[in-house]
Amino acid sequence: MIEPSSTDAVLFDFDGTLAPNLDLADMRQQIVNLTVKAGVPSNIYESLYIVEVIEAGYEWLEARDADQAAHYQAQANQKIIDIEMAAAEATEVFPGVKAMLTGLRQRRIKIGIVTRNCRAAIEAIFPDRKKFVDALHARDDVTHLKPDPRHLLDNLQALGARPEHSIMVGDGALDMQAGTALNMHCIGVLTGSNDTTALRQAGAVRVLEDCLSLHNLVI
Repeated sequence: MIEPSSTDAVLFDFDGTLAPNLDLADMRQQIVNLTVKAGVPSNIYESLYIVEVIEAGYEWLEARDADQAAHYQAQANQKIIDIEMAAAEATEVFPGVKAMLTGLRQRRIKIGIVTRNCRAAIEAIFPDRKKFVDALHARDDVTHLKPDPRHLLDNLQALGARPEHSIMVGDGALDMQAGTALNMHCIGVLTGSNDTTALRQAGAVRVLEDCLSLHNLVI
């Protein structure tokens, strides 16, 4: 059985965990292309994730030309929404996910989704989500995004769950880092963007092939 011995909630990442992963490398490159076109030096954004590239590019531009900064920000944010929504049209949750979530809820375990994706894309991919999930915190629902643990904390508070009695499940290092910061029990899955080594280095105490066996493991 998975620790903790009594579980308040299980929080899930979405892409790569409950549904197929977006091509994040391609998305980031498209945003980088816009950022380069706007004249932002590469050292401003080169080590950042997609949303953070946009934030850094906006801040750099805003100090020089507020109108250009606003145009860049709007264009870049719309670009990632367009990519997410186009992918959502051809995507659905992995087979077996709904049964797994049902099994957890039958044990009176609360279910949350915490994702850096936009809410509209999640709703398109998982239109009957409310039958299986108690709280969703997507990119446009929060001020702070993973790996900032406040993203997870917003979800836990909505669920009325204690971090130390809850589990974070995800395919990404960001998921493990955010969960570990809250003293959550972190479980990595291999259906997305990271391997066992990367997930364990980021804080996973266990790594599974996928999330489908969770309802058999969690007390």
